[in-house]
Amino acid sequence: MSGRRDKSDDADDLVFKALAAATRRRILDLLKVAPRTTGQVCEHFPELDRTTVLQHLRVLERAELVTGRKVGRERHLSLAPLPIKRIHDRWIGEYARAAVDLLAELDTPSET
Repeated sequence: MSGRRDKSDDADDLVFKALAAATRRRILDLLKVAPRTTGQVCEHFPELDRTTVLQHLRVLERAELVTGRKVGRERHLSLAPLPIKRIHDRWIGEYARAAVDLLAELDTPSET
């Protein structure tokens, strides 16, 4: 196997890093329900100062899990599901299929 990394590996690393923090997962859960302004997201985390929430949002945007667009003075944030789907298709889906295949083999009577 070569030591070269492709762009999808780098993108996956950013997604896994973004998902590693509970606060960022909570932000994604919030945006899954509905798009929000930056201020609305900050209001959902009264235990954190605005700067900390904005840092978490930057990590999510760098991983392309969240998109933002300016509307007047507000910034509207939305969940971007494609990186999660990519992770699912590459990792979870394949591993789930392998697990189902193993279970099917256990359920098949052996020929002895």
